[in-house]
This record gives sequence, structure tokens and C-alpha cells, in this order.
Amino acid sequence: MFGKQSLGRLTMSALMLSACMGAAHAAEVLRFSHTDNPGGSRQAAAEVFAEKVADYTDGRYEVKIFPSGQLANDPKAIELLQLGGVDFTVSATGSYATHLPSLNLTAMPFLVDTYEQGWELYDNSEWLQGEFAKLPEKGFRVLSTWEAGFRSFTTNEPLTSPTDAESMKMRVFPNDMIRWTMEEIGFQTVVMPITDVYLAIQQGIVNGQENPVDTIRSLRFYEVAPNITLTRHVYSPLPLTIAEKTWQSFSDADKDAVLKAAAESAAFSRDLVKNSVDRQLDEMTEEGATVSVPEIGPFRDAVQPVYAKAKDVYGDDAVNKILADAAAIRDAMPAK
Repeated sequence: MFGKQSLGRLTMSALMLSACMGAAHAAEVLRFSHTDNPGGSRQAAAEVFAEKVADYTDGRYEVKIFPSGQLANDPKAIELLQLGGVDFTVSATGSYATHLPSLNLTAMPFLVDTYEQGWELYDNSEWLQGEFAKLPEKGFRVLSTWEAGFRSFTTNEPLTSPTDAESMKMRVFPNDMIRWTMEEIGFQTVVMPITDVYLAIQQGIVNGQENPVDTIRSLRFYEVAPNITLTRHVYSPLPLTIAEKTWQSFSDADKDAVLKAAAESAAFSRDLVKNSVDRQLDEMTEEGATVSVPEIGPFRDAVQPVYAKAKDVYGDDAVNKILADAAAIRDAMPAK
């Protein structure tokens, strides 16, 4: 029979063994930073991604999500990818152009007219896939492309034509193509992080901002800039990226698992955003916003110099390649 002392030692040993076994099986935490609010589509897709990663890696990895810019705004999150401070982020393609300037060309105005055309461009454009393949040497890589939609305006005064823009200051993120497009339309531009925009409009520092409907709804920009003008001037999806250091730490099986999770979360994101736009516009209208679709011709005419400017900066070859890819897709998949 064991004495009390022996039983105590056995119990302690069992507890220590159990703790060690638990530690051995504890999931490795991967940090995912984004700037969308908890109720937004990015958060919903991030939750799907996290669930799939845990499932497909048999619980070896736990993706912990930090929404609302808790860890960093978009440019800083991408820098943190390079430094190993975060493992995943998702942001507009133009946000990554600081590290690969040619990606600015995806933000040329009016490249595609429908979601389906945009998906084809991002999944199968030979030029764009070639550019994405250069990103690992920058410290991160694209896993899949999530959806945000087409960029449109929210302003505190009505915007019916480029003439109205001449009296307005427009917030832009640090992207030359977006800035050129805004300036050709007629706006004065002010660069600032998206996390500062709501207050800047409220304080009169800028008159508005441009983003997809999903972002406008999620970040509630329509509350301070209630005129929503659906120009759909730039298709603006969201590449999901992983730190290259994190990627290289995975086994081949875990790489396959994460890619599968990324593809399935992208399909979820695309379906969610495409099918939410009308509902979101209705909700914002009910809360006091005014939604309008202007005559698009004057906006298309105003931005024509952007293509020539892009060729001056990025070269005829690169610009012609993405324009040709986009034109072929529009021809093959005409808008209904």
C-alpha cells in the first residue's frame, strides 16, 4: 500500500505529466491582422480561414485574429509581415505596391466591369500571377484573393460629376494610381491611414473617401459622409498574404492545408461580398445615406490621362500587358 507521502508524489507526477502532454499538444498561435471591424466581411472570412486552418492541420495551428487595426494599419501590417511580427494580413492590392510598385497597375481605373471579370483577372492573368510570384523575395506571399468589391465614393456634399469634385478634398491611401485617378477627376488628395478617416471627415479635414461598399458599411463612413456615389471606378479585391518566414516554417502538408483554407475562405468572401451589396446599400439608406449612380461617361473621360501617366512611370510593356489581359476578359465575359 502507498503511504500518504507516496500518493502525494504520485499525484504530483501525474499532474506534471498531464501538463507536459498538454503543452506538447498545444496549438501554435499564428497572428492575423486586418483593419476591418468585427462585423465586416473580412472578419467573417478570417474566421472561416482560422477554422479551416485548425481543421486541416489537426489543431496544430490556431489563427488568432486581430481586427480593427488593433495591431497595425494596413501599411504597417505588411511591414510586420516582413519582420515576422504578424503571420497573415489581408489588404487592397495597392497596399502591397509600396513593396512591389508594379502592383499599382491593378488599381488603374475601369479595368473590369463585373465581379466575375475581376475574379478571372486575379486568378488567371498571366501578368498578375507573374507579379505575385515576385512577392516572396519581399518577405510575404499571396495565398488567395478575398473580395471587397468596386471602389465608390462617400462625400459630405453631393457628387454628380467631376465638376463637383473640384471643390472637395478626398482621402486616399498611399497609392499613386488611386491618387492620380482622384486628381484627374478633380479632387485635392490627402493621404492618411484608413483608421483616421472617419474622424478626419467629421472634423472637415477631408470631404470624403473612396472604398468598396462593404468597407463603407463596415467602417460606417456614410454616417459622416452620407452621399454614396456608385462610380465603381476601381476593382479593389484583397489579397490574403502570409509572412514568408512563416510559410517556410511549414511542412509540405501544412502548406497544402493552409492553401486549401485560403482558397475556401476566398470563395466564401467572394460570395458574401457580391451578394451583400444591395442589402448594405438598403441598410445605409435606411440610416440616412443617399445612394446615387451618376452618369459614368464624364468620370471615364476624366481619368483617361491616368493610363498615359502609368506608361510613363511603369513602362509601356507592363501597362499594355495588364490592359490586354483585362480587355480579353471583358470580351470573353461581357457584363449582362
